[in-house]
Amino acid sequence: MRTLILLLCFCCANLLGAAPLQIEQRLAAGNEPVRIVCIGDSITGVYYHSGGRRAYPEMLQLALRQLYPQAQISVHNAGISGDTTTGGLKRLESDVLAHKPQLVTIMFGMNDLVKTSVDVFKKNLREMIARCRTSGAEVVLCTQNSVVETGPRPCARLAEFTQAIRDVAKEESLVVADCFAAFEAVHAVDASEWNLLLSDAIHPNMAGHKLFAETLAQAITGQTVSLRKIGPPMPVLPHAFARIKAAQPVRVLAMPPYDELIKPALQKLYPGVEVKVTPWPVAGQTLAQIEIAARKVRSMAQDLVIIAVPADLPLLDQQQFHHDYSWIMNNSLSFGPQQWDVVVALPSTAKPTLSQEEQRHEAFAQRLIKAQDLSMITRRAGDASLLFEILSTWLAQHQP
Repeated sequence: MRTLILLLCFCCANLLGAAPLQIEQRLAAGNEPVRIVCIGDSITGVYYHSGGRRAYPEMLQLALRQLYPQAQISVHNAGISGDTTTGGLKRLESDVLAHKPQLVTIMFGMNDLVKTSVDVFKKNLREMIARCRTSGAEVVLCTQNSVVETGPRPCARLAEFTQAIRDVAKEESLVVADCFAAFEAVHAVDASEWNLLLSDAIHPNMAGHKLFAETLAQAITGQTVSLRKIGPPMPVLPHAFARIKAAQPVRVLAMPPYDELIKPALQKLYPGVEVKVTPWPVAGQTLAQIEIAARKVRSMAQDLVIIAVPADLPLLDQQQFHHDYSWIMNNSLSFGPQQWDVVVALPSTAKPTLSQEEQRHEAFAQRLIKAQDLSMITRRAGDASLLFEILSTWLAQHQP
C-alpha cells in the first residue's frame, strides 16, 4: 500500500508541470557534495513527537543514501517550533541560504492557518521561493500531514492552506511533495493505521516522518524507497554512557521492577559507577493516571528514563490507549532535541507468561514504541534468564 500511495503522490506532482530537478543528476553523479536544507515548523524540527533525535529531514538523508550510495549528501534541519512563513522569511538567510544549499524544501502551514491569512501565506511562500532561486537553489514545496480535528486547527482550514501550497507550486512550476495526500491515502484505506502515524493531534511520530521522507525522496528523484525497516538511532543510551565515561553520577527515573535492577546492572558493567535512582511507582494505577504522572518528568533532573507500563492494563479502547501510551512517552522526552535517554521495557520482559489480553496490549504497545523511534528492552524467544541478567545483557549490547 505504501508504494501505491507514493506513486499516486508523484503522479500528482508531475501533473503540476514541474521540470525535473537538477539535483537528481548531482545525486546520481556522486562526484560533488549535495546540500539540502529543510525549513519549517515543529513538524520539521527535532522534537519529542518523533523521539527527540531526528525527524523527516534526517530520514530524507537516509532515504537518499539508500537510492544513491555513492552520493555525498548532507541534509540540514531548519525547523523551529511555532514558526510560520513570516518567521521563515525572517530567518531564511541565516538558517537556510547561509548553508549554500542546492535544494531547499519548504513545509509550513500548520501554524500559519491559525496566525496568517491565506493570501499572506501564499505571498510569503512566493518570496521564499524567489530568494532561494536567486541564491541558486532549487525548491520543493511540501504539504503537511492531515490532522485530528481540533478547535484551533479545523481540518477544512488545513485543507485550504494545503491547496494554497499546491496552487503556488503550480504557478511557480515547482515539484510538490504532497505529504497531506500521502497521509489521506492511508486514512482512506484504514483510519486506525492513519492514527498510528500520529504522536498527538497534529504531530506525526517517526512512522509519519518516515512517510514524509519517502514522499519527499520520491518527489526529488522519481524513485520509491522504503524506510520501514530502519530502527531507532544508535547508540541507544548516549547521555547515560557519556556520564559514565566522564565519571559523573547517572540519574535514573525508572518504573518497577527496573527501579531496583538498573543500579546493580550498571555497576556490574561499570564497577564503581554512582547511580542515583528515583522510583516511578505505577502499581494499581490506570494508564490515564500514569500519563498524568508523566507530565512531571521534564521538570526532573535525570539522565535515563525507563518506562515499563504493566501488562495487566486493559486495552478496552484502542484510541484512548494510543493517546495515553503515546503521551507517557512524549512527556518522558525533553521538548526539543533529546537531553536524556528514554527506553521502554516490554511487559513480557518482566512477565514471561502473558494472557491473550496482555499479549494484545503488548503487541499494540510495541507498535507505538517503534513509531516513537525509541529502543525497547525485550526478552528473546525462549530466553529463560532472570530479568537482572536480561537487563545486564541488554546494557552490555548497547554500549557505544
